[in-house]
Amino acid sequence: MFAKVLIFTDLDGSLLDHFSYSFEAAKPLLTLFREEGVPVIPVTSKTRAELMLLRSDLDNRHPFIVENGAAIFIPQGYFPFNPPSCESLDGYDCYAFSKPRDFWLGVLSEVSEAFVGEFDTFTSLGIDGIVQLTGLSEERAQLANRREYSEPVMWRGTEARKSIFVQRLGQAGATVLQGGRFLHVTGGCNKGQAFQWLCDQYVKHWADPSVLTIAAGDSYNDIDMLHVADCALVIRSPAHDFPEINHPNVYYTTQYGPVGWAEGVCRFLGVNDDSADVIDDLRNKLRG
Repeated sequence: MFAKVLIFTDLDGSLLDHFSYSFEAAKPLLTLFREEGVPVIPVTSKTRAELMLLRSDLDNRHPFIVENGAAIFIPQGYFPFNPPSCESLDGYDCYAFSKPRDFWLGVLSEVSEAFVGEFDTFTSLGIDGIVQLTGLSEERAQLANRREYSEPVMWRGTEARKSIFVQRLGQAGATVLQGGRFLHVTGGCNKGQAFQWLCDQYVKHWADPSVLTIAAGDSYNDIDMLHVADCALVIRSPAHDFPEINHPNVYYTTQYGPVGWAEGVCRFLGVNDDSADVIDDLRNKLRG
């Protein structure tokens, strides 16, 4: 029998396929976790507006973490207590770690003269540019551009110049996180910090510190989250190498995207993902 289980997961390239954004291969596990009351918590570079749509597609009613840990959104009434220091926002309790997007756009404007032609922001790209770079539909690109706490940057210069760019932004108070395609300019936050804050609310709710946490991710902006979880699940990517993880309980998948996600989650929960009875085996494990 397991302790309470929490699964925190990156989306693009992890639970969602890097190219198609499909989660088809993970659907059987997601259905099982929904039936057995195992929270699957999206932790993503995506916006709140994007998560509204995706959570509907995933049939997910749990809290979620947006813009690389910049803010946590908890459905009001989800916990039997009021989470501390939260703002009430459109039916959610929101805990924000970062200053608003406009602040970071101002910082980027201040450094732009030293890096002319070397980067584009979501704001400068516009919807057409975002569509071209991401392959998103126009509707989804509009949702991706509804950022509240950060600004994605497409770096076009050299790696050496990128290091200088990141240093300059850091001197101005920004945190710069490398995602799968973009640099994300935000405040003093990361996925690990948000992960830990939300874990603390679950421990308080369950009155039980024996919570097994699994974190799944494929990129460098997932490292902080992977490091603080009990189980670090690193998803193979078709676009880049594995991020380097220093963790005593790490698993690097052989498969990509949601297939790898299912592979690794099953491994950490002690079942064979190649078994014809994998769902029944996992249900029995979860029920003890």
